Formats: sequence, structure tokens, C-alpha cells
Amino acid sequence: AMASEGGAYRLRCSLVGHGQDVRGLTRSLFPQGGFVSVSRDRTARLWTPDGPNRGFTEMHCMNGHSNFVSCVCIIPPSDLYPRGLIATGGNDHNICIFTVDSPAPLYTLKGHKNTVCSLSSGKFGTLLSGSWDTTAKVWLNDRCMMTLQGHTAAIWAVKILPEQGLMLTGSADKTIKLWKAGRCERTFTGHEDCVRGLAILSDTEFLSCANDASVRRWQISGECLQVYYGHTNYIYSISVFPHCKDFVTTGEDRSLRIWKQGECAQTIRLPAQSVWCCCVLDNGDIVVGASDGIIRVFTESLERIASPEEIQAFENELSQSTIDPKTGDLGDINAEDLPGREHLKDPGTRDGQTRLIKDDGKVEAYQWSVSEGRWIKIGDVVGSSGATQQTSGKVLFEGKEYDYVFTIDVNENGPSYKLPYNITDDPWLTAYNFLQKNDLNPMFLDQVAKFIMDNTKGQTLLSTSSQFSDPFTGAGRYVPGSSSGSSTMPAADPFTGAGRYVPGSASNAVTPVGGVDPYTGMGAYQSAAAKAENIYFPKKDAVTFDQANPMQILGKLKELNGSATEEHKLTEDDLVILEKLLSATCNTSAETPTAQQIQTLWRAIHWPEDIVFPALDILRLSVRHPTVNENFCSEKDHVQFIIHLLKFLNPKGKQANQLLALRALCNCFVSQAGQKLMMEQRDEIMTQAIEMRSGSNKNVHIALATLTLNYAVCLHKDNNIEGKAQCLSVISTIMEVVQDLEAVFRLLVALGTLISDDTNAVQLAKSLGVDSQIKKYASVSEPAKVKECCRFVLNLL
Repeated sequence: AMASEGGAYRLRCSLVGHGQDVRGLTRSLFPQGGFVSVSRDRTARLWTPDGPNRGFTEMHCMNGHSNFVSCVCIIPPSDLYPRGLIATGGNDHNICIFTVDSPAPLYTLKGHKNTVCSLSSGKFGTLLSGSWDTTAKVWLNDRCMMTLQGHTAAIWAVKILPEQGLMLTGSADKTIKLWKAGRCERTFTGHEDCVRGLAILSDTEFLSCANDASVRRWQISGECLQVYYGHTNYIYSISVFPHCKDFVTTGEDRSLRIWKQGECAQTIRLPAQSVWCCCVLDNGDIVVGASDGIIRVFTESLERIASPEEIQAFENELSQSTIDPKTGDLGDINAEDLPGREHLKDPGTRDGQTRLIKDDGKVEAYQWSVSEGRWIKIGDVVGSSGATQQTSGKVLFEGKEYDYVFTIDVNENGPSYKLPYNITDDPWLTAYNFLQKNDLNPMFLDQVAKFIMDNTKGQTLLSTSSQFSDPFTGAGRYVPGSSSGSSTMPAADPFTGAGRYVPGSASNAVTPVGGVDPYTGMGAYQSAAAKAENIYFPKKDAVTFDQANPMQILGKLKELNGSATEEHKLTEDDLVILEKLLSATCNTSAETPTAQQIQTLWRAIHWPEDIVFPALDILRLSVRHPTVNENFCSEKDHVQFIIHLLKFLNPKGKQANQLLALRALCNCFVSQAGQKLMMEQRDEIMTQAIEMRSGSNKNVHIALATLTLNYAVCLHKDNNIEGKAQCLSVISTIMEVVQDLEAVFRLLVALGTLISDDTNAVQLAKSLGVDSQIKKYASVSEPAKVKECCRFVLNLL
């Protein structure tokens, strides 16, 4: 029962079990009323309420990480796992997935290149992870679907929003980014330091907390609605109460703070410097984890409150803790000016207010409790105890945590360099990497290594695991975008996507698909749409732009050649050669294109931007011929060929060039060599091509949709899920802006082709919210193919 007399939170229980800092907490679905904790001791533990008592029992301890475990989240129940799953992320760069009843992982997700420090789960089995490698990754079951790149420093916090396809990431670069279908839609700026936590309030609002000791409330649309101040040091975590906008925060100022109606209503101090994490249970109780390895639960309910003896023990522990004045949590302390014990006779003015007194030459700190009307001792203030870096690796450097960050002066008047170090690191390797990174003389190696050892007093952790990668060189040098490994998608460029459809111009006749012309043969099916056969997808072959008028193209080429500068002018012979190439590739002659013809075309497509379009049109038509395709797309010059075509896909460039370059790319898919090249260069091509969506020319949009469709055809064959994820993201992005129904139709065919016969792809499309995006096309009356194809796609979703 939620009895909230007095409305103040008091201790319910203290749980001992973890050997080191508790870094993450989340409420569990099974057992109900329980929670999961993770720790630097490399374990995760599942706790269940123990019946009539006020405490919790450890159900089991889960092992799977080779280093600290830093975050945890619950994956909701599915048909396969009706009790849900537990996901944990660690400093070993991995994510372990556990069932509720086994201490060993079901499977491990690998792909991040540094500590995984935040996890969030969404609908349809999706999981979002954030890492110090500056990226976030979207996983579906055991596969990485997409990598979100854009932050310039470690990502400390991630959350999936209730509205499908929307995700949030918070980073040490001080910004928060909103991602839609895998693309960054908006960046929120305002925090003045590393963003550490995120919490969702509703479909349209969220909270963030940061190392600048503030909490901010944001609207998804971008504006900051409110800033909350109260903490005096880094805020590590934030958690929202069920069904309301009140929330709790914990931080480096030894406190848990409870916020109601926008005010800090209660402050609870703990006998530990770092209060790393918190979560709110369904009954409103608050669980917190701290650097002393103890989990504490606080409750408003008088039934669940701890016994007077336990509360006294907690207060005694608190009163004996030592507070280091250097942390600044209590403001500037001048022991000489402090009053004596009589100062505690005056009541406090607000909950959580602190007061320092001097007694027998000792400085003591007290905090006012409104609910109890008394001052509670929260510790002794000691001199410089050096306790701030003791155990918890809290020194931040470049947005990551280290046990130490040293300042090293190599010579008197030169600059000083920062050297971050963890006690799990090898001092020699760290020294070597430090000298390399800063381009310093290797002869300093012994000196620097000895300096590290002297200054860490040879501290090392329990077992130095040999596979611990230096978080600095491992991660400090990571260049986003260079993503190798599981996130590179050898299958379909997500942006230009997946397809090619037909027309060279809106007017030209469409080649029949699957034997029935979707333009004419379909009108009769309206009422029987349910029984209609799906002739639209999965599409098996590339769609090309074949419409040609060789005489017109050559006429234009000759006319423009007349005005070309001397260096670009083609000779009469060159023009004859190009004419022969056109007739060879438009099937009007039986000849095979020659190397000389292809060479001349290569020269012609290097004409200046304002006159090059007829040459690009010749390229579009001739690249369909196996000989030309092989020549341009085979190993030796292929990269130059793609780089050259992508130059035309500049949003500021000429529309005719954009259109013809897109069509030429679509036509590359006709042969094996072209398909291979298009798939290899998918990232670059998609990224450039998707920029073409911003224009308003429907022919450009149709060509872009066709490119996406052709990619979908290849991806369907390869069954490459990372590629499909990229392609789905592109389709979703283009779908938002295109008006032309032919372009929409091709995107729908691409979508249907991508998700046919692939349950993972279907789940992913749902989690990106594609179904809600396309629903409106199910009621288009003309052309009927749009409506029919849309309904077939929706049936799959």
C-alpha cells in the first residue's frame, strides 16, 4: 500500500552483496516489485522482495563481463521470452543478455569499441546502447542494426522515446541529440558540461542531468522548458516516478534528491561520496546504488519503513563518514569562523539544508530534516584526505572516467600534457601510448612509467585482466565514421537505399512488373484487393531508366561542343565515336563498345558542370551495356568513377546533372560488376544521394526512390540485415518529403522487398514507425497500384 503520511522518504533497507561500487539499477518485471543491480565487481544481481519483511533477497548473481559492469536495462517480454530479458553493458565493450533465471548470459553483443555505459529498450525487441566510443548502436535480438554517429565525445546516456523511431543520446560533448529512423534530427544545447542521464516524461517531454549540477526539462521540439538547481556537484542519474512528472536524482555530492512540482522536496545524504544510480519501483520506493557497494531502498510507506534500530545504525554510519572539503559540496569552509554546537538549537529553514559546527576543534556537518524537525549529523569534515580519487575512477578526461589524470611537464617552458590512467592499466603501455599520442621523445619512457608507478603507489585491482584495452588509445583516437566491424553494412546503402524503378521521364511507358502492367491491369481489383495477388514485391531485378532519344542527345552534345572552351572541345572524330557508342548501347547496332569509345566518354563526362548533361545522359544509357558496365565498375578505376558521379549529387548543383547522375547510378545495377561496386560503395552513395530529397523536382525524387529500390533488390538477395536497416532508414527519411506518387510507389515496393521473408526486418520497420508513415497511401485512389502495394506492405507489418 502506498501510505504517504508525512510524505517524507525514510530508509526501508540496506542490501549488502556487491563487492564494489553499484553503478546501475533498474526495476524488474519478473519478479514483480524487484530490481536488478550491476557493479564494478563485474556482476549483475537480481533482487526480489522477501514476502512480509521489509527487505529484498538476492535471487541470483549473473556473471558474463570481464570488467566493470556499468549499466543495465530490462527488455520487455516477447513470445520467445515471456518474462523478458536483462541487458547489461560493461567496460569490456560488450553487452550481455540474460534470461531471468540463469546466471550465465544467453548471448553477448559485440561491436562497440569502448565502455558501454548506457542501455535503453524499446518495442519489438529493439535495444539502444551508448558508449565511450562516441557512438550509439541499435540492436535487434542479437544483431546490430544501425550505428548513430554524430557526437564528438563519449555518449553517457541513451533513451528510446515512446513514439516509434525516436531516440535520444546525451554526451560528454555537452549536447543531447534526437534521432529519427537512425538520422540526427535535432541537437539540444544548454548544458555546460558532460550530460550524464536522461529520463522520459511523456511523448513530447524529457529530462536530462549533467556534470554542471543542473537538471533540464526539454520539449522534443527543441526548447528547454525549465532548469532545476539543487545539487552541488556532478549529477549521475535521474529517474521518474510512475504516472507523474516528479523525479529523483543522485550525484557526486553524496545525496539523493527528491523533486516534486519542480522543487527539491527532500534531500537524503548517504555515507558514500558517489551516489551513482537510482531507480523508482512501481510502489514509489526509491532504490539507490553508491560507491560503498551498498544498495539502499527508501520508502514513504510507514508499513515498509526500517526498524528504529536499522535507522539508528544508518544515521550512525552517516555521522561517522568523513567529508572532504575539497569536493566543494558544503561550500567554502573556513574552520576558524564556524559556530559551536549551540548553533544546532536554531531550526533549519528547508529540508536538506546543511550546517557546519565546530566542536572540540573538529568540524561536523549536519542536515535539517523537515519531517522529523531535527538536525541529523551527516559526517565529519576532515582535512585533505585525498579520498576523492580513492576507488571510483571519477576523474573525467575527454568525457571518460579515469582513476587518475596526471599533468606532465616534459620541459620547463613547453606545454604540459594530460595523462589519464586507470589502475587496471599497464604503466609501461600507458606511458608508451602517451608519448606516441603527444609526439614526444620515446627516451622519456622509463621516466614516465616510473612517475605513474610512484604516484599510484603501485595500486592495481583484484586481477588485471589481460584483455583490458587502454581506454585512452583504444578510444581517444577512435574516429567516428571510420566504423569498421559489425556496423559497416556490406549490403545496402541506407540512404540511396534500395531500388530502381522505371521511368526515364514521368511520361514514358512503364515496363510491366511481373507480367501485369500495374498501370492498367489493376483497376479491376479494387473490391477483391484482399484476394489480389501481390505482383509488386519482392522485386527480383533492378529497375532501369531506358527511355532514349539518341538523335536529340547527340544534337545537344554537338551544340554545346560548339560553345566549349578549347581544352574541352571534342573533335569531329570524337563525336562520331560517341555516336557509335550510343548506337551500340541502345541496341540499334550489333557492335560491341570499344575501349576507345569508353575513353572518349570518360573525357566527355569531365566537361564543365553547365554543359556536361548530354554526356551524362550517354553514360546513363551506355552503362547498361555489359562491356561498359564492366569497364567503369570493375576493379581498376571504379572508385574514381563513383567519386566523379557523386560530385554531381550536390544540393547546390544543376538539377539536370543531379537527375542524370542518379539515373546512371540506378542503371549500374544491371550487371554483376555494377551491383558489386554499388554495394561496396553503399555508404558513400547513400549518404550523398539522400541529400537530393531536399529539392522539389519529382523526377529527381523518382530517381532517388529507384536507387533505393535497386538497393532493396540486392539486399533481399543477400539477406544482409545491417544493410536492410540502413535502407529502411533511408526509405523512412525520403518518405517524409516526397509528394510524387510514382516516387512513393517505388519506395513502397522497396520497403516490401526489404521486409519480405525476414521477421527481423519486419520488427525493425515497426520499431522505426514506418507503418504509421505509409498508412495514408492505403487510401489513394489513383494510381491504384499505390494503394494496393501499400496494403500488401501493411499486411506484413
